[in-house]
Amino acid sequence: MSKTIIHTDAAPAAVGPYSQAVAVTGTKTVYLSGQIGLEPGTGELVSENFDAQVRQAFANMQAVIAEAGGTTANIVKLTLFLTDLSKFAAANAIMAEVIPEPYPARSTIGVASLPKGAQFEVEAILVL
Repeated sequence: MSKTIIHTDAAPAAVGPYSQAVAVTGTKTVYLSGQIGLEPGTGELVSENFDAQVRQAFANMQAVIAEAGGTTANIVKLTLFLTDLSKFAAANAIMAEVIPEPYPARSTIGVASLPKGAQFEVEAILVL
């Protein structure tokens, strides 16, 4: 896969660990369903703690990515869903630990609720 980061000063700069846009070439596109902070063995939320849910959601996402034959470097687009946008900075910090630069394109959406009472969900698009 070849990634080209698209950036223009004619649009606002990224306000977190993401790129304005990403152009890719590759052989296979993978669309990952949303992952929340469920423990794989129990199907229950890892914790009521926001950071723990974010870390587990990203770990679940990484497991699906590995099964698809990729790594987090293959992500070209992420969508984050938060039930409390005041925790945006915490989600950004954890994402920056997990996702390598150059960062993928990303959207963050505040939602009223998520399955199983989760506080965070992440979905991804990869090009392998």
